[in-house]
Amino acid sequence: MFEHYSDRLETVEIDVNTDPARPVDIALYDSFAQPLSDLEEFAMLVGNDRIGQVVIYTWNFDPGVIRDAVQQGVRGYLSKALPARELVTALEAVHAGEMVVSEPPRRTASVAGLDWPGRHEGITDRESEILALITQGKSNAEIAELTYLSPNTVKTYIRSVYSKIEVKSRTQAVLWGVAHGFTPGHRRIDYWRESH
Repeated sequence: MFEHYSDRLETVEIDVNTDPARPVDIALYDSFAQPLSDLEEFAMLVGNDRIGQVVIYTWNFDPGVIRDAVQQGVRGYLSKALPARELVTALEAVHAGEMVVSEPPRRTASVAGLDWPGRHEGITDRESEILALITQGKSNAEIAELTYLSPNTVKTYIRSVYSKIEVKSRTQAVLWGVAHGFTPGHRRIDYWRESH
């Protein structure tokens, strides 16, 4: 997604279980299948002296979550619907010291250049997040709470995913998810938590 912007930013994917070679200016926290209500993770990232600024990259624009993230010290709250050019501009603004909060996304189409588990099977990025939560053993009610979606919207996503991966039960969906990389290998910020 950022390959055409190498003159404006350097992207480094950090394995949270290893020591990065140097501090990072911005930690871009991808909310994929993560509960944005987990403010402890935000606080750990914000409080780490090797991270300049923390930016959340998400579909979730619940006003309460945005408020809580900003109160924790998050300096950017950016929509996954942003085109790469606008995302880079927003990251540059955060780097310059500005607070940037995207407008809630008006569209649900995926942004060109992104990749996610299940994409090649026709699963949208939002459906992929739902399937990841199913694979983690979350109930429909828990998924609705974690994603700030209505229970009916969650059911609609689940029906669509089941159709695309050709399964008929939750157990089959979990098995498919495990076989196709939808289980988290570890908590993503454990390294940062230990080094703080």
